[in-house]
Amino acid sequence: MMDMKSCWKFLTSVFIVSFLLGSCSSYQSLCVVDARENANKPEVTLQVDASNASGRPIPETLFGIFFEEINHAGAGGLWAELVSNRGFEAGGQNIPSNIWPWSIIGDESSVYVVTDRSSCFERNKIALRMEVLCNSNGSSNVCPSEGVGVYNPGYWGMNIEEGKKYKVALYVRSTADIDLSVSLTSSDGLLTLASEKIIALASDVSNWTKKEVPLEANGTDHGARLQLTTTKKSSIWFDQVSVMPVDTYKGHGFRKDLLQMMVNLKPRFIRFPGGCFVEGEWLRNAFRWKETVGAWEERPGHFSDVWNYWTDDGLGHFEFFQLAEDLGAAPIWVFNNGISHKDHVETASVMPFVQEALDGIEFARGDSNSRWGSVRAAMGHPEPFELKYVAVGNEDCDNDHKPYYRGNYLEFYNAIKNAYPDIKIISNCDGSSEPLDHPADYYDYHIYTLAMDLFKMSHNFDNTSRVGPKAFVSEYAVNSTDANTGNLLAALGEAGFLLGLEKNSDIVGMVSYAPLFVNTNDRRWNPDAIVFNSSHLYGTPSYWVQQFFTESSGATLLNSTLSGDSSSYLVEASAISFHANGSDYIQIKAVNFGNESVNLKLSLTGLDTSITKVSGSKKKVLTSANVMDENSLSNPEMIVPQESLLEMPEDDLTVVLPPHSLSSFDLVKESADIRQDANTNVKRLLPESFNNVKRNGM
Repeated sequence: MMDMKSCWKFLTSVFIVSFLLGSCSSYQSLCVVDARENANKPEVTLQVDASNASGRPIPETLFGIFFEEINHAGAGGLWAELVSNRGFEAGGQNIPSNIWPWSIIGDESSVYVVTDRSSCFERNKIALRMEVLCNSNGSSNVCPSEGVGVYNPGYWGMNIEEGKKYKVALYVRSTADIDLSVSLTSSDGLLTLASEKIIALASDVSNWTKKEVPLEANGTDHGARLQLTTTKKSSIWFDQVSVMPVDTYKGHGFRKDLLQMMVNLKPRFIRFPGGCFVEGEWLRNAFRWKETVGAWEERPGHFSDVWNYWTDDGLGHFEFFQLAEDLGAAPIWVFNNGISHKDHVETASVMPFVQEALDGIEFARGDSNSRWGSVRAAMGHPEPFELKYVAVGNEDCDNDHKPYYRGNYLEFYNAIKNAYPDIKIISNCDGSSEPLDHPADYYDYHIYTLAMDLFKMSHNFDNTSRVGPKAFVSEYAVNSTDANTGNLLAALGEAGFLLGLEKNSDIVGMVSYAPLFVNTNDRRWNPDAIVFNSSHLYGTPSYWVQQFFTESSGATLLNSTLSGDSSSYLVEASAISFHANGSDYIQIKAVNFGNESVNLKLSLTGLDTSITKVSGSKKKVLTSANVMDENSLSNPEMIVPQESLLEMPEDDLTVVLPPHSLSSFDLVKESADIRQDANTNVKRLLPESFNNVKRNGM
């Protein structure tokens, strides 16, 4: 038995050794768990051939995102414009029209407001006329001290923050001198957050004149509004009223916090602008790209009759390509092929739509001297965008209800391939179970179903032909029956499906979740990946699942086999290797859809252990106490991935998969010589007392 002094030396040595091993050891345990505790858990084995030579490259573009104008994702969301119905066009072209959400400040004795068709913009003729009936002085009908006018609450309140700068732009004309207050106020109008005056002689504003007013907020209100008020009797017209934060993503007009959520997914592509938004219930309300380019004031805007709201199209054809460039993602443009939900153009008459698509490609790719490339250049982007993918329509391959799709598609296909042979063309028809009857580079595949069903579809593409076009799984999600507004159950079903797509990435070329965004004030679809209001946001568990795949695009899929009763335990797993920050990694991803913990034993082969060793680096786990749990604006991080250092003993590569969880384990490859040197250095640093203890059998 050691005396107290020896015991103290021993304990000190143990502490030093523990510290050094924790810093230098290349073999750390995946999970420090009592062996007796693990003994009774179900166990499955993942056999992984860790040799890159036997692996298969994963497409560079495998995981991306899909943006659709739905749930006010763009208007009132990603596009940072704070004014709703800025051009007064949303009420329709018949006058007088509804000006919602604009409202009047003052009563009928002091102000009268109506729309007319006097705008200077040919494509959006509606303007607002305000007759001010009161005055700032006189014996009768004196204006209230705060003035009369109109206000706009934006999209369920404007987010105005203290110290932030905003640019107000508007077009105005008047029959008299004007003295106009332009103010950002609290939601009730009682507290002024920022205000400036527009003062002009009648001669200066007798014709339409653009005015820009910089404002800096001296307070914060997440539900603020814009007010245009005066105490001067006159007839004033307003049109194209805009409030934009000065601080947008790269100065390109995108709301920074929402775009950062997109950036964090590291998307390799972005599909836009829809979706059903592209089709329209009727063709007259479909997204037509030519109406969305040029100066924002000149865009007519349109009513999305699928999702039932007006958009001013500030987020237009140019802005979508700019968004893709800002994300470093390949743009995938979806265009209308002459088919909506309720009407269509026959193939014999579809050529104007074909020409519109060709013009849209020229806008993106054409020389700055070309007809449409010059329009792009005039908007501030002389260099072409890198457009390599287009999709001919959305969900239109339906012989019973949309009999002209195949004929229309071939007209688009032939014209585009003739003009741009390098562009990859995506068909709406599903080629996963039988070959397509027409040429295509990709076919679009959409799936919305229950969580268990989607989890079991992880093997859906196992037997798909490896010859022919690849699948573009551009819309997938667990539907609201299981998911509610975005719970863990849905996310795990999707995770199992994604692991299957990753393993079938030789035939599945691209994958994206849908929908991406939802404004809490206009939930047209549940669930969604990112939830927001005017000032706050959170990612649903489905959003966080996508972050587990950020290293997959362009990685190497390693050959792996899951053995044991994985079907009974509802486990799916995959293995990839990738290079990052100067190191090579093996990443194991596993989803446990069941309600009990499962031991996952890793068996790595294919490495020459005399040359290369692996050690733990990082583990990440997404789970919660209840599979029905959801994040919320009040608790945005209830379910988010928990990261920690990965420890792994050399003799037992076993990890525990918690019930209802998605886990990833990053193992770093390193030279065996480096490991040997590290272990040797540790031995050299051990105190003599530790060696004495070992010799004494302690």
